[in-house]
Amino acid sequence: MLTLHRVQQQTLLLLLFVVHLSRPVCVDVASDTEAVLGSSMKLTCISCLKREELKPNTSVNWYFTSSENNTYDRIHIFERNNGDDKRVDGPFRNRLIWNGSKDLQDVSLSILNVSESDRGIYECRVNRTFEFGVYMPSTLTTKNITLTVKEKASNDIAAIYSEIMMYVLLVFLTLWLLVEMVYCYRKISKSDEQAQDTATNYLAVPSEQKDNPVAPVTE
Repeated sequence: MLTLHRVQQQTLLLLLFVVHLSRPVCVDVASDTEAVLGSSMKLTCISCLKREELKPNTSVNWYFTSSENNTYDRIHIFERNNGDDKRVDGPFRNRLIWNGSKDLQDVSLSILNVSESDRGIYECRVNRTFEFGVYMPSTLTTKNITLTVKEKASNDIAAIYSEIMMYVLLVFLTLWLLVEMVYCYRKISKSDEQAQDTATNYLAVPSEQKDNPVAPVTE
């Protein structure tokens, strides 16, 4: 009974380890900078928290600076405060969709029906305020994305190859983890079987022989 309980504990530890590995991890990746005319485009902006257990007050603002006619006028196009969206009137009215995460580490936007006038510089600003009693520090993260618009999508061989290798690596790591779990489980089961056999052999010895072990023969 004790052995079975130990196996259950070790199996539970393995499962907890697998669950910990499968938790989503914030990774800062660069945004695509090439959009296709008439399609949708995701502007990726990721601002990872160094300590995910903290829940700061977060505000997200997006700005756009057009490169059309060399005007370079900076306008406010989107705002989000702790989950509440505020779309600002302008050339992007009804064409912006929130594409971020609930924890506001991914604060990406998507542009619908990309047009020629959408080329320019997009600025993502993430402002976080932490509350530690009377002490309220704040951080500001700013990222710029220079977007170009093309009539047709270009085939990026390097991007396709990288995506294929990423999926191959994920499959390999998953299979390796499963093999390790099976190996550990079989090893634990084998050691428990040996312990049970030893206990069974000991119990099979007559009690008189246990109490009166045979003395060694001397000449």
